[in-house]
Amino acid sequence: MMYRFFSRFYPKNIRESYTKLLKYLDMKVNPDAYVGFTVLIGLLVGLGGAFLFGKFIPTLNFFVWWILLFFMVEVIIYVPLMLKVDKKAKEVETILPDALQIMSSNLKSGLTVDQAVLSSVRPEFGSFAEELNRIGKEVTTGKSLEKALMDSTKRINSEKYLKTMELLSSGLRSGGELAKLLDHTSSNLKHQKIVDEKVRSSVMMYVIFIFFAICFGAPILFGLSSFLTDVMRDIFTKVDIPTSVGAKMTMPMLNFSGIELPSGFVMTYIIVTIILSGTMGGFIIGLISKGKEKYGFRYIPILIAVALLIFFLIRLVISNVLGGVLGL
Repeated sequence: MMYRFFSRFYPKNIRESYTKLLKYLDMKVNPDAYVGFTVLIGLLVGLGGAFLFGKFIPTLNFFVWWILLFFMVEVIIYVPLMLKVDKKAKEVETILPDALQIMSSNLKSGLTVDQAVLSSVRPEFGSFAEELNRIGKEVTTGKSLEKALMDSTKRINSEKYLKTMELLSSGLRSGGELAKLLDHTSSNLKHQKIVDEKVRSSVMMYVIFIFFAICFGAPILFGLSSFLTDVMRDIFTKVDIPTSVGAKMTMPMLNFSGIELPSGFVMTYIIVTIILSGTMGGFIIGLISKGKEKYGFRYIPILIAVALLIFFLIRLVISNVLGGVLGL
């Protein structure tokens, strides 16, 4: 009851999204209770983290830390569920052509439709084997094959699977020969898989370019520029223009003593920029390689970690090599 109360803090569309994800994963939990639990965990973790970070990093307000950490926890909970649903869908799409081919062979050998579906189940099909078993049992207990196929699309979040089941259902309604329809569908799916693989291989160069630009190009340039900023700041602070010389100057000159660029501001700007670049780059890589931005979530931590590591490493190397020469 308490968890359902906390679930009301979430908008309706997010609660519905959680409901669909839990249904796709076949998790026997109440969606509202699950959402309320995630909200409560996010509030508690955000509260504890806000006290901790607010004490050691006081540049941000306590409530700002709380809100940031709350959303971070919610993303950490939601994204794995979404990726797990997509992983299940990809497995089904990979297995589907072979499963349809086996069903067609079973029908040609004289089996009924429900027997053909049940006989096509193989242990290597994984989660799809359970789905085929469920379809076969539903047909055996009296549900029409068309209805059983369409109901299965509500448990698998795959557009390719949905279109395949709609095609098969249309063929069943029109009275076509199911074995031939299964053969043609399986052949088309295999051909589409080959085309998708060719497209991915052709865009791989763009993925590699984005990866190197974010992980190596930007960090190296930021490392050099941050060191140059420190050098210029050190030089400007040591410049001492005599008052008599400054009084004789009639042209407007730069006032070196008025230039203030804190080192902390530069480092904060660079780190924030690297994090934003890694986040956007991950989404772009997911869009190019997989067709959807959400597949880029898995690349974001890698891009950010590698980019920050390269930045601090370059900065350390430059400081050690040139710092002694310049007397910094």
